[in-house]
Order: sequence, then structure tokens, then C-alpha cells
Amino acid sequence: MRDACVLFINNWYSTGDMITDKMPTDIKLSVIILTFNEELNLPECLASVRALSADIFVVDSGSTDATRELARAAGCQVYEHPFENYAAQRNWALDNLPIKTEWVLCLDADERLLPELADEIMEELNCEGNEYSGFLINKRTIFLGKWIRHGGQYPSYHLRLFRKGQGRCENRLYDQHFVVSGSLGMLRSDYIDVIASDLTTWTARHNRWATMEAHEILRQMNSREENNTDMIKPKLFGNPIERKRYLRTRVYQRFPLFVRPFLFWIYGYIFKLGFLDGAAGLIFHTLQRFWFRFLIDAKLYELKRQDTKCGRRYL
Repeated sequence: MRDACVLFINNWYSTGDMITDKMPTDIKLSVIILTFNEELNLPECLASVRALSADIFVVDSGSTDATRELARAAGCQVYEHPFENYAAQRNWALDNLPIKTEWVLCLDADERLLPELADEIMEELNCEGNEYSGFLINKRTIFLGKWIRHGGQYPSYHLRLFRKGQGRCENRLYDQHFVVSGSLGMLRSDYIDVIASDLTTWTARHNRWATMEAHEILRQMNSREENNTDMIKPKLFGNPIERKRYLRTRVYQRFPLFVRPFLFWIYGYIFKLGFLDGAAGLIFHTLQRFWFRFLIDAKLYELKRQDTKCGRRYL
């Protein structure tokens, strides 16, 4: 597999097609890609950013497959750093990579830019009147080969493109977003998040993430972070990310444990037309909106019981 992957990437970026070839001298963008055993996903991710005039950085957290070889063969600058959590890894990259460009685009290896998005990014970065500090980009989720576009899953905006020095990843264990100091624009085109893992791997990851989210909820219950500029502010009439955070923390979490996952699933699958996504949608919405949220509540219940025995109380 390792030799085949290296051969593939060498053929893909053949004569004149390496990422580092034909680059203009006035590069304005750096792309940061986080990886761990991503030899199957990385080639398509790299292919999708070829149209960008960009420096490409890959930050790997100890891959045992051909991920690093693939990245180097494609002309990327590869760095290694032990993984603690997504926020710490992203902020380490922003703090330690030799980024010399004005703009930064952050991706995961299982994400791809649509061609029209790559064109739009370059158009915005070359616009003389651009005064934005960052841009929100809409995400398409591909699950079991199908675009999940109903059930509240689309549109789904994320801040991934921002000026160097103005973006940070908020310090959360799960559901962390980038935060910028300044105004935000919104791009018209989408990027794709391809859930390529099998359901066994997918559920195992979500089991770990459920533990993180349960601990994060408890931490938030006993903290006051409204004045923290590195955290998303819940705002009903804010940008899409702020509105989503408001609905999650100010509405959803006010409902009783174990009841809210049922309501969340009904709202998404029935009222937000999740059933239109077919069999893949039924699996996705049931696992993501019900099973995952129910698992979080179960772990939260367990943690509260443990802490109550220790005499701890929650606000």
C-alpha cells in the first residue's frame, strides 16, 4: 500500500504539476492540513488545493502509513507534532509553522475544495478592497457516498480562511471553531467533508468525542467565559456559527437529559426533512442526531453521579 500510494501521488503531480511548481512569487495563502494515517484521503485533498497559489503545510501526528511520504512527494512542507486535541494541534500549527503569507486556510485531510471554491478564494484574496479578517465557508457532508443536504445538515458554515495572526481555534475539547478579531465575509461556494471511514471506525470516533463533549459541558457549567475573546459567543442573531452555538447551549441543553436527543432527531429527520436523504440519511441522522447525543447525555449523567459522590455541585 505504501509504495502504491507514493507511486500514485508521483503520477498525479507529474511533470510541471507538483504543488511547488509554477508558483507565483507573490503567494498570499498558506494551507494547513492536519493528518493522522490519511494515505487514502490525502491525495484527493491535495488535488483539490492545486488550483490555489499557496504554500502547503501538513502537520502529522505520528502516522504509521504513507501519509508523510505522500505529502512530501506532492511538494508539501511536512511537520510532526504529537496530538493532544484538535484545538491544541491547530493552534500549535498557527504558532509554529513558518507561515509567510497574509492568509491561512485550515483543512482536514478528509476535506476537499470544490473547483469553484478554489477560484472564489483566489478572487477574494486578490481583491484590492478586501477588508475582511476571515471568511465563512459552507460545508457539504458526504456520508456513505451521499450528500446529506437535509435535516439541518446543510447549509453548515465554518470559519476556515482568515488573515495570519487574526485567527485562533477556541479551546474546547469538542465542536471547536476558529475565532477571528475583525469582520467576517461569507463565500458562495462549498467545501466537502467526506466521511470515508467505515461505520465501526465512525462510531468509535464518536464514542471518544462523546466523552470529550460530556466533559466540555461540565466544564462550561462551572465557568464564565463570556469575556473570553477566543471563544464563540452564543448569539441568536449573530453569524451562523454564533447562532448554532446559541441554539446548542441556550436552547438544546435546557431540555432534560435523554429527552432532548429524541426531540433533536424528530426535529431534524421529520421537520427539517432529513428523510429526503434516503437510506444513508436515515443512518446518518439517527446516529448523529440521536445516538451520538444520547451517548453524550449518558456520559454526562455518569460524570455527574461520580462528581456528586465527591461532593461537587453544578451551577
